[in-house]
Amino acid sequence: MRIALMQYPIVWADKEANLYLLRERLTEIKGKADIAVVPEMFSTGFCTGNPELAEPWGGPTCTLLQAMADEFDIAIAGSMIIKRSASDGLRNRGFMFRPNDTPLYQDKRHLYRTGGEARFFHPSKRLANWEYKGVKIRMLVCYDLRFPVWARQPQGIDNMYDLLLVVGNWPEVRIQYWDALIAARAAENQCYIVAVNNVGDDGMGWHYTGHSKAYDTYLNELAHFQDNEQGTRIVDLDMKLLHHYREALPLWQDADRYQILT
Repeated sequence: MRIALMQYPIVWADKEANLYLLRERLTEIKGKADIAVVPEMFSTGFCTGNPELAEPWGGPTCTLLQAMADEFDIAIAGSMIIKRSASDGLRNRGFMFRPNDTPLYQDKRHLYRTGGEARFFHPSKRLANWEYKGVKIRMLVCYDLRFPVWARQPQGIDNMYDLLLVVGNWPEVRIQYWDALIAARAAENQCYIVAVNNVGDDGMGWHYTGHSKAYDTYLNELAHFQDNEQGTRIVDLDMKLLHHYREALPLWQDADRYQILT
């Protein structure tokens, strides 16, 4: 499976501009990747205090993303602000729009209290596993990366996923934790990981250096963006190699059982 890591600045609170730029970037990689991954809240930036930017699931941004997935024959993964209902509030919704298929989603579980997210958003109680082109996938949305239980493979049964997708707005001031946690999640879950972060400055004065990256389960670095680098990198994930590694070294069989209480 080929995955495009798309690390570019987000235009603050401007959905029209960000969707236009995404379409231009997808045009450049047409036919070269199976999934394009963009940062958390790719269409607005980390606008936790702007509830007016929320849309219903299936609204205008969803419609455009589905149209782009169909046109370019590529799945698109990221997150955006979703308004579920008047009583249920807002969600930071991780998504994957698949060409000519129904979209998949995973709402963010852990809300970044210091950044104001917990005041406006509701946390997910639903943990989803996706499948696309034979690859089993789980998504983490930014702060979820800090909490290993949410990412953990269920124990005592077959591995539930092969790939962790992480989308983030992780600022420069804490980028060392992003770097460390990505490698840790890949190692402990014996999986591929692809993590895409924002880069540039946002409307709140935070600077993002990027550091989007991908690892295989051996912790070989498949892609890495330098400080403040912009662009697209495409990685090729070898599922046969992953399955061989899990059979040769079945560490997952010795891990602790657990239950998530929602």
